[in-house]
Amino acid sequence: MKKIYFILPILAGIMFGSGGVFVRTLMANGINSTTLLFLRFSIAILPITIAILLTDKNLFKIDLRDIPLFLVCGICIAGLNLCYNESMGSIPLSLAAVLLSLAPIYVIIIAYFAFNEKITSKKLICMTLAIFGCILMTGVLEINLNNLPVYGIIAGIGSGIFWAIYLIASKKSMKKGNHTFTILLYSITFISIGLLPFTNFEQITNFISINPILVIIFLIMHSTLSFALPYIFSTLSLDYVDSGIVSILLSGVEPIAALIFGLIFYSEIPTLLMSCGFILNIISMMMLSRKEENE
Repeated sequence: MKKIYFILPILAGIMFGSGGVFVRTLMANGINSTTLLFLRFSIAILPITIAILLTDKNLFKIDLRDIPLFLVCGICIAGLNLCYNESMGSIPLSLAAVLLSLAPIYVIIIAYFAFNEKITSKKLICMTLAIFGCILMTGVLEINLNNLPVYGIIAGIGSGIFWAIYLIASKKSMKKGNHTFTILLYSITFISIGLLPFTNFEQITNFISINPILVIIFLIMHSTLSFALPYIFSTLSLDYVDSGIVSILLSGVEPIAALIFGLIFYSEIPTLLMSCGFILNIISMMMLSRKEENE
């Protein structure tokens, strides 16, 4: 397997980990959850369209029979983002991150039944290390979990399930001949249209009026770096890496990146347990990398 395709989900995890910086800034400036999602998805249409124009204009063409699969991908992308936002708003951020990191379990189980991908000891060991590392790194073992709202926990679990189903659905779409760019373009177009009635355009206008040039640059960076590019990278890698391994890598790298971004931007210093989790995630990725390169 070419190294570049192994690196892609790692880069995607780093970019996903940067999302919290953008989200906190947007919410601090009065942007609500659905409006935030509309901005993220609608603006992402631009870089993906440019990518298609620069590579192959035929990627705009689709088989109408593939639309239901595009809708599934779109629903999963929207569901992941909405569930994760809701869980972060009602339960501790650390617990929300742990629930999202359970996605590899769902992916490996679904892929086993859908694509006959073997549940090897390598996957199980790396998955266990990565998830346990996530648990330590988020600090969930150091907080009081009493009286947590059930709704927040369900939303957190939902975010992991939606992410897992997206990886599976996008892989199925690629096996039918659809390119990564085509899948993303039509999926987020459907999402953006669906979010129009729930978008507060007054909030967007007020935010842009603060400093039009800087805000527009910020919005483009938010959509491109924390959404468009990581989804492109993670979906592209599915052509060369099985979905279980892609999910393990994403779940291992994303919390590491989030920890680093939190340290840099918000002075969130990790505890000893969080540092141990960081090391476990690094070990799991090194094990996975060494074995994959030898296959």
